[in-house]
Amino acid sequence: MAKWGEGDPRWIVEERPDATNVNNWHWTEKNATEWSKSRFQALFEKSTVDGAGGKCEITKVSEMTGEAYVNNRKSKLIFFYEWVLELEWTGKIEGDEDEYSGKIKIPNFSEEFTIKEVDFEVSASGSTKGDKQLKELLKGHVPVLRAKLETYLKELKEEYSKDLILPTKSGDELTDSAKVPAKSSTSLTSGSAALSAAENGAAPKQPTVGVRIATENLHLTEEFHCTAEDIYRAFTLKEMVQAFTRSNVVLEAEKGGKFSLFNGMVEGSFVELEKNKKIVQRWRFTSWPAAHYSLVTLRFDQTESGTMITMDQTGIPSNDFIRTKDGWKRYYWDSLKVTFGFGAMLS
Repeated sequence: MAKWGEGDPRWIVEERPDATNVNNWHWTEKNATEWSKSRFQALFEKSTVDGAGGKCEITKVSEMTGEAYVNNRKSKLIFFYEWVLELEWTGKIEGDEDEYSGKIKIPNFSEEFTIKEVDFEVSASGSTKGDKQLKELLKGHVPVLRAKLETYLKELKEEYSKDLILPTKSGDELTDSAKVPAKSSTSLTSGSAALSAAENGAAPKQPTVGVRIATENLHLTEEFHCTAEDIYRAFTLKEMVQAFTRSNVVLEAEKGGKFSLFNGMVEGSFVELEKNKKIVQRWRFTSWPAAHYSLVTLRFDQTESGTMITMDQTGIPSNDFIRTKDGWKRYYWDSLKVTFGFGAMLS
């Protein structure tokens, strides 16, 4: 026990100029999602690629599904980002007045993959010789596009996150040795070993942003005999969620709103809500390493006989994949059908 007047500096709030988060001890989080979307547009749109008798331009970032967060815990920065991007392009070939178009899909830009492992799927709208020529032109210039993702990561780590490391009680910023190096090849999800050391107050031997967690993706479809509005309400109205989960629930069904289900076993937040059509959630079991979230996308497609749900979940820790998959069937799909009669045919 500390002697009188020699208290633990983590608790001496009044000695900090701003009287908050002494020595960066407490967990702070900064949502980088909207900033990221703006940066993707600035980095990609109007970019041009020349060569092989043709020229292409990225005209639009048509899809930016995902999120990004920066966390500070005990002067360690932990980054979470997971994105599915889609770029639209147009192009022309020398001596040809026709304009060609297509898309570039980036399906796996996250901290689980190094920049070199991120996929770029180039497609053309048509199948003519010109389409194929420009498609190959873009494929050959994928390294240029990959470099733009590296620029985004560097800005996320060095610029956007810099105000999360607050001055110490002496008013000085932390030295460079306490800051996180910007290396695109490092997995930035917090691992259980790093978290355990942080929570027990043990100082890390060297600056770290966590360990790589092996993850898997889950794709499920399920048919419900109800309208898309009915099933959407079942996921967004607190009373209905409490009914099918048979548990205490915290639910803020709005963008950025938090949720806690199954008496706290599952938690997360809403990333996107499109009424009766789509829900995107930042989702985790509370037993997972802190700061590690999966991304759940639920799509509702109404058919003549009911509504088909397509569920995609990325970033599931491999050692918890089976439990997660079984849980969706037992505690979501089956429970929804039994509780609300969504398993019966519509009349």
